[in-house]
Amino acid sequence: MEKVLQRFLDQDYRVTLWPKKQLHKELVIEYLSSKFEFTRSYTEKEVNEILKNWHTFGDWAILRRELYERRYFDRDISGAEYKRIK
Repeated sequence: MEKVLQRFLDQDYRVTLWPKKQLHKELVIEYLSSKFEFTRSYTEKEVNEILKNWHTFGDWAILRRELYERRYFDRDISGAEYKRIK
């Protein structure tokens, strides 16, 4: 699986494109989730900034949404605070 993930990363290990296949999307989201700590909460702005640093295709909103929808993150009811859970 690591070879598959490498196809979506540049030389600085940033995600360069959003995959079409669900399995590949899951690999990318799992990889990006590793950039967050389990022991702290993040504001939406902090999540966006971290995601901006780890991808190059300019759509951090889809990545943040995928982290939540795939249950790598939980968020409070207002969507202002995120926490890694998986």
